[in-house]
Amino acid sequence: MANISHSEFQALYHLHSKMVYNLALHYVQNTEDAEEITQDVFLSIFEKIGQFKHESELKTWIYRITINKSLDFLKAKQRQKRSFIYLPKTEMDFSNAVAEFNHPGVLMEQKEELAKLFSAINQLPEQQKTAIILLKIEQHTQAQAAEVMQVSEKALESLFQRAKGNLKRILLESEG
Repeated sequence: MANISHSEFQALYHLHSKMVYNLALHYVQNTEDAEEITQDVFLSIFEKIGQFKHESELKTWIYRITINKSLDFLKAKQRQKRSFIYLPKTEMDFSNAVAEFNHPGVLMEQKEELAKLFSAINQLPEQQKTAIILLKIEQHTQAQAAEVMQVSEKALESLFQRAKGNLKRILLESEG
């Protein structure tokens, strides 16, 4: 059971909901999915706030929950896609094979290029994807990102370098 009052929870939600939503949006590139993840994150926070050990900042703990919920959501979506593979080719719709890209504030001429980039990022292993999102999209310092991911800064740098190399390879393959 939660150890937080209704007003404390509301304050926590107002303080962190935009951050949670934006981080989830970076993973799923779909506003409806990001809203669903945001709800799941705050439900988890409400249920588990009593387990928060204060070993890190509350914001870092919330980041971890959001990353885990986002990755779980993507895994579930991937399992769901695989369960429909038995359909005859004529009934399959590949027009939405890449996640719907619906990121507010992106100009139309940038939308296609950004969709390609996020499609490539989505092909990275989870840790590499998280490193790219935290460092380059969320603009965290290496120390902050390492704390969120619970790895050393050296391990984070290695993940980031591998992610950059893999992204370059994926983007080159998609062009050719």
